[in-house]
Amino acid sequence: MEHHYSILFEPVNRLLLAVFGHAPERYQELMGTHDGYWLPDHVVMAMLVVVVVALALIPLRRKMSVEAPGKFQQILELTLSGLRDLIEEVVGHGFGARFLPFVLGLAVFIFVGNIFGLFYFLQPPTGNPSTTFALSITAFLYYNMVGIRDNGLFKYMAHFAGPLPILAPLMVPIEIISHLARILSLALRLFGNIFGEHTATGIFFAMFPFVIPWPMMGLGIFGALLQAFIFIMLTMAYLQGAVASEEH
Repeated sequence: MEHHYSILFEPVNRLLLAVFGHAPERYQELMGTHDGYWLPDHVVMAMLVVVVVALALIPLRRKMSVEAPGKFQQILELTLSGLRDLIEEVVGHGFGARFLPFVLGLAVFIFVGNIFGLFYFLQPPTGNPSTTFALSITAFLYYNMVGIRDNGLFKYMAHFAGPLPILAPLMVPIEIISHLARILSLALRLFGNIFGEHTATGIFFAMFPFVIPWPMMGLGIFGALLQAFIFIMLTMAYLQGAVASEEH
């Protein structure tokens, strides 16, 4: 199977080779690289997402004003307000401001990463299972830590036992498997959709380069937004279960 790489894969790794030399063979096996390279392409693309977002937001931060907000600032404030209200509705009242940074961070990273798939010289980091599993494990660890912090370890773990103590031997394994399956579900859903969409877009671009691109780009933007929305909605649902575990 032919592997496609982004335009930054070779330059970044050659720079690292010049600075650090060849990566150890065992490291290359674990990272899935070759020729002494240090970083796989999806890691390079994930780093680019962070750089792009930072370069976009840092200049905008200087232009923001409380007295005379511009149009972009107003749109941004409406977006943040809407997302905070959505968190309040899904997770519960009073949790909007608390979980907004985490949920927004996931949404921005996933959306921008998905958008990379629209450019032939880039690769979407979310089109690689390593990235999507990293995101799903992050969400899994976060909502469980929130549940333990809010309810205490023993009270949080008690809801795994079910409503009746007699059912605990049955319910505990089922609940543990159910929670672990969330990692798989989040990761594979995002990976499958983005990888499939990116592959299909590449095929159509090759077949009809002057006819398909614009409609496919519009569909790609919608798909990128939709997949980011689905991921954060499921994460918020898991957060709701974690903070409400004391009611079980």
